[in-house]
Formats: sequence, structure tokens, C-alpha cells
Amino acid sequence: MACKSCSTGSCGSKASAEGAVSGCQSNGSCGTGACNKMNVFDWLSDLDVPQFQRYHVVEVKFKAGRKEYFRNPNQLALHTGDSVMVDSSSGLQLGVVSLQGELVRLQLLKKGIKDDDKLKDILRIATEKDEEKHRNSLERDLPTLYRTRQIIGDLKLNMKLSDVEFLSDGTKAVFYYSSDDRVDFRELIKLLANEFKIRVEMKQISLRQEAGRLGGIGVCGRELCCSTWLTDFKNVTTSAARYQNLSLNPVKLSGQCGRLKCCINYELETYMDALKEIPTIEGRLKTKRGDAILQKTDIFKRMMWFGYAGEESIWIPVTCDRVKEIIDLNKKGIIPDSFENLDPDVPEVEKPKLSELNSDLERMDKKYGKGKPSGPRSENQRRNNGEQKARNNFQKGNKGPGNNNPNKPQNKQEGPKVRPENSVKPPVINTPEGGENTGEATPKPFKKKFKKKFKPRPPRNGPETPTA
Repeated sequence: MACKSCSTGSCGSKASAEGAVSGCQSNGSCGTGACNKMNVFDWLSDLDVPQFQRYHVVEVKFKAGRKEYFRNPNQLALHTGDSVMVDSSSGLQLGVVSLQGELVRLQLLKKGIKDDDKLKDILRIATEKDEEKHRNSLERDLPTLYRTRQIIGDLKLNMKLSDVEFLSDGTKAVFYYSSDDRVDFRELIKLLANEFKIRVEMKQISLRQEAGRLGGIGVCGRELCCSTWLTDFKNVTTSAARYQNLSLNPVKLSGQCGRLKCCINYELETYMDALKEIPTIEGRLKTKRGDAILQKTDIFKRMMWFGYAGEESIWIPVTCDRVKEIIDLNKKGIIPDSFENLDPDVPEVEKPKLSELNSDLERMDKKYGKGKPSGPRSENQRRNNGEQKARNNFQKGNKGPGNNNPNKPQNKQEGPKVRPENSVKPPVINTPEGGENTGEATPKPFKKKFKKKFKPRPPRNGPETPTA
């Protein structure tokens, strides 16, 4: 079965050599990556297990990475990538086997799905006729999607249609839409059923599910997690961004679905464990120099940066252990002289160097600061450098190449310059006809250059006519 979601136009073992793609039979990976939606790797596939001992539940993948679990009561010899006909909740549909064996049992335990009679059965292995009908149904998806959007615009319904999925037999279509309000689409269903001669099912999905079906590239440069491997969507709050010291900018924190990015939760547990060792500061730290205000916290380096009141531009790095000591002293009513440890009985905590704290910034400067600056700024710098050099030369007495400074050694020879005879062209000598050469050069005749006279432009209304 060839994959119709590729832009290469051909995919499969029977593809020609010109358009052949690596992978194939829709169980590998295409050149465009469209077949990798919710792709899995069966790391137990090399185990030789008899057919009657295999787990009877199989995972089947449909369009846009949607997966469901079906039972194999007839003990069909299935392999990953085989096309099968199943009795899904929507009707008779063709799917691809994506996972089987003991890994399916683990997936059912993970997702809390019970192995009972509620699971549908696999009817048979798909034939060539079934695959042809399935391809014809896929070709109807885009034209139906565009036409349905036009009908929605004519009816002025407040809904966004994102995808259309036809069943393999072409008798029914599922329309996926998203909307913030309740939509009355009874009239829409009548128009769609009369125009396409099919049974219509409207299914509302969330914005995250819509982004997962459509796919895309995130700001990280990779495909969206919801369209490649993420199956369940957890709640993401702004408090998770606060714990990680992220900027509370909705433009940077929002994904393509318009909601907070799912990747904000990935490292949240690590930050929560690291924050347990960071002291909580409710107000200001009191020292004899003044009250210190917390400006920044480096969680993993366990450093806290403080600035005195009135001097917030100057930040002082302090270790978390020293901050805890100062908090305990302030609770007892003791005000230390400064952030440094002055008690001889208490061992001094080694304070990191400023270069170590700013190692990331220095590394970035070395990486991107190798080239010379270009543009108007560099021109101003060159002009300023030239003016400074000229000012320095003037103060030293060097006024240029033609200066009369007696202290400066003279490299030029004194006396009149003598040109060699061969370096001067001989003068033009005019001799009268039939006369002798007088040896006097006559100047060339002067040619007077006349400028072109300016002709006045005639008036716009035509030439003036004399009036009587």
C-alpha cells in the first residue's frame, strides 16, 4: 500500500527508480516524514513466538496518527505494516498494524483500557480492491474540505473546520471542527448530505488535538510533539513557567495551538526538586550596609543575586548556604556587616569566580564575536580612529608628509631636480614651406569653446499671435 500523504508522489517497493523513497510499504519512513506520525518501534519483534501464544490484541493506526486497539479472534498471521479491515466505531475502515505482541499489553495497562468485549474485532486482511477504495476515499478529503468551508462561510457559522476523513468504503465522512461556542449545524448537515451523498458525522475537537492532526514545525526546529509521539495532553499552567524562571510572555510561551506549550511540563519535576534546597525569601535581607533585595536566582548553580536598596544595578552573588545563615541571623535580631562570612568558627564557603558565573556569556562572546563588525558602526569607528591618529600626529609635530619639523629626519635630497633628457618630449617646431627650421616652438592655436545657446520653450497654449 502506497502512502498518499507524501509529496514525493510515489512510495513503495514497486515505485520506479526515479521516484523511489527509502523505507516503504507504509511501514518505514518516507522521505518527507509524513509517515512518522505516532510511529513506534517494536523492540521485541525479533523474538520468535508461536502464533497461538501471541497476545490477541493488536494496535491499528489510521489517518493523522489516530490509534485504536482491536482483537484478533481468527489468529491471523499479521505483521507490522499490514493493511487490515476493522469494524471501528465509525464503520468499516482500513487501517495499518502498528504494534503487536507483549508491548500492546503494556500499552493497555498504561492507558487503562480493559481487555473485554468492548474491543472491536479485526475482520480480515485488506485486499487490493479494499486498498483501491481506500485510496479513492483519501482523494476526496481535500476537495470536500474546501467545499465545506465555503458552505460554512455562506451560513456564517462560528466554527473552524480543520479536517475531513472519509471511511474506506466512501459512504460516510467525519468532519472535525473546533469552536469556542455552541454551534447549530443542523442545516449544514442537510446541505452536506445532499451535495456529497454521504452520511455526515460532526466531531468537535480541542485546539491541541487540531494541532496534532494538522502537524507543523515548532520554534525548536522539530515537528510538534502532539503530532509525533505525544498522545495525552496534560494541563499546563503559568505557575510551571514561574518555577523555571521563564519570561511570562504569552507570545513565547504559547504554541501553534494558541495554548501554553506542552514542553513546559517536561522539566518541571527537575526544577521542583532543585527548588527544595533554595531558601524562600519573604522580604529583604538586612545588613549594616543596607537592605538587600533579591534580583535573580540560579537554581542549578545554587546562587542568589542581591542588590542593595538604591543600588539595584549592582548585583552581588551569594551562595544559598550563606543566605540561609543571614535569614537565621535576622530572625534572631542580629544584623551582619555584609554578605561575607566573618565568623572565624564557621568555615568560609568557597565563592565562585565571576568568570565561572558568566561562563555561558563568555562562551557565546567567543563563538559569535570572532568576525569584525560591519555596517555604519564600523565606518564610524574607522573615521574616529583616523581622527584620533591625526590628532596624535599633530600633537607630536608630525603634520603630514610635507611638514617642516626640524626634528624629523629629511629623506629628500636638497637642490633642484634634474630630469633626464629622454624624459621630456621635444617641442613641436613649425617650419614655413620651403623655409629653414628656426628652432622656435609655436604654441598651439587656442580653440574657443562656445556653449549651446538656450532656446526658450514655447508657451503651452501655442505660439503667440500678434493682435491688432
